[in-house]
Amino acid sequence: MATATATACFLSPPATRSPKFTCSSTLATQPDSAKKRLLSLIADQDRGLRTQRDPAALSSIVAAIDAVAALGRGAVTTGPSLSATWRLLWTTEKEQLYIIENARWFGTAAGDVLQVIDVEKKALNNVITFPPDGVFFVRSGIEIASPQRVNFRNPLMD
Repeated sequence: MATATATACFLSPPATRSPKFTCSSTLATQPDSAKKRLLSLIADQDRGLRTQRDPAALSSIVAAIDAVAALGRGAVTTGPSLSATWRLLWTTEKEQLYIIENARWFGTAAGDVLQVIDVEKKALNNVITFPPDGVFFVRSGIEIASPQRVNFRNPLMD
């Protein structure tokens, strides 16, 4: 089993009446100021591409993620509400950033980057879209490690 160590921020799909914001897991409630600070820090980071070359930005973003996570201490963030399609806002995950950055080699640009999570089925699918009709899809699994932690399972490494 492989355990992911990258950090990512996702926003739930627009179809949700009241979008839930998360960094690594869903938080039931959070003060707007912590959320706004994090969103403002990642807004100009091109999903994390610029952060790779800016240690100060990375440090500030990680501190903001830690602040948001602290607000949810004790909450269960690995329950059924985690099951959704999440749109990537920012990540340190090198493979995703590589594909996003180098999509131009294929004459396109990366569109939405999504993570589809189904807690009950222990399924996780990563999807990178390439408009107008291309897609990169990776099927994997998850295991609930704690009330606030989900570990990625790569079936090729089992």
